[in-house]
Amino acid sequence: MTAANAAAAQTSVDAARPQSKGRPTPKRRDAEAANRRPLVQDTRGKSPEQKAKIRADRAKARDGMMRGEEKYLMERDRGPERRFLRDAVDVRWNTGEILLPAMVIILALSLLPYQWSRSLFLLAYGVMIFGIVDAWLLWRRTRTRFVQAFGREPGRGSAWYVVLRSFQMRSSRVPRPAVKRGEELHRR
Repeated sequence: MTAANAAAAQTSVDAARPQSKGRPTPKRRDAEAANRRPLVQDTRGKSPEQKAKIRADRAKARDGMMRGEEKYLMERDRGPERRFLRDAVDVRWNTGEILLPAMVIILALSLLPYQWSRSLFLLAYGVMIFGIVDAWLLWRRTRTRFVQAFGREPGRGSAWYVVLRSFQMRSSRVPRPAVKRGEELHRR
């Protein structure tokens, strides 16, 4: 949609229909073209100083996100409620944290040419079931604490947020844990 078409669409208001939006609905191709922008910033025509500034801005944003600064966090991680949920996971040991390293060890041991090594998969299933039960108990406890702290039920998707974070190894969580294990959990 060109600028002239946009201006013409804005000025053609029908006074007989005050409830209308005051402009015609744009064609799909025009609306999509207005929203189209590149996924990756094009740096071919930029000077080395501009490229260095872009790299520095990206590094600053990544560091801010890892530290948990609100303005750099993704939308799903923002707000005091999500911080509370993250802290509820990070304040304790979770079975899900050891699940990936345990699976790698079990897989490596199962390749040994001994009969007992093939029965290790039962141990893997046991660890998985224990991790699922632990995550379920963590969610129930976190939901109760959330209601006490905020006076309402957690929002939609909060259960998955807590469970999936509990299955990540502590060192790979984004944003990084802001509390130490064993600290008292409180609303910040």
